[in-house]
Amino acid sequence: MSIKNEEELEGLKAVGRAVAITLKKMKEFTKIGMTTKELDEYGGKLLAEFGAVSAPIKDYNFPGHTCISINHVACHGIPTDNIILKEGDLVNIDVSAALNGYYGDNGGSFVLGEDIHNHAPLVKASQEILQMAISKIKDGVRISNVGGLIEKEAKRRGFNVIKNLCGHGIGRKLHEPPTEIANYRDRFNTQRFRKNSVIALETFISTKSKYVHQMEDGWTMKTKDNSFVTQHEHTLVVTDGLPIILTEENGVFEF
Repeated sequence: MSIKNEEELEGLKAVGRAVAITLKKMKEFTKIGMTTKELDEYGGKLLAEFGAVSAPIKDYNFPGHTCISINHVACHGIPTDNIILKEGDLVNIDVSAALNGYYGDNGGSFVLGEDIHNHAPLVKASQEILQMAISKIKDGVRISNVGGLIEKEAKRRGFNVIKNLCGHGIGRKLHEPPTEIANYRDRFNTQRFRKNSVIALETFISTKSKYVHQMEDGWTMKTKDNSFVTQHEHTLVVTDGLPIILTEENGVFEF
């Protein structure tokens, strides 16, 4: 989506705030011994308080208000009563929603309780790399250059990026052009970021794997070698300078 007026910007700010605060409160609500279904139901109630509707349910009939992915699952984890959160789990919550015809999307990974498996360096890398990538985005910058930065910084820290997951355009739909904002330098992508366009920028940083695979449920994307994956995501408006972060209230850089 390309923003044409102040009314559209205000609509995007409203949904950005809704998904951001929902994500932040879900993270604060997360407890050891809780099921991912309990956490998701809480998220659904928060979205409803804003008058927002879960985008995965609305657009794709996803079996949950939010995506909750644990440890080796990179994204699209289905909330369930069968997954009980444990000390040291690497938890990712991804919240996207529609409100008054506009969409917002954000996510963040964090360690639950004590970091007994030493996931903190991976989480920190994802946070820092997303911050760096955001700082480089402005009108005219090649999308592939930002992807190259993400991959370079991940490797510098001893990690890899997931190459078959990516950021995307957003606005009037959950997924819009540009449909692929990769975490690596895609030399075939000649597109550039354009002023006033709206994007969901996300990092997928892995301890080893470069690809994830869909499980039999048709949703869950998981590493085959049990690598761990972190994701952090903001919805942004591209400008001539630093982007406007529509989901800034989620606090994912402090997770």
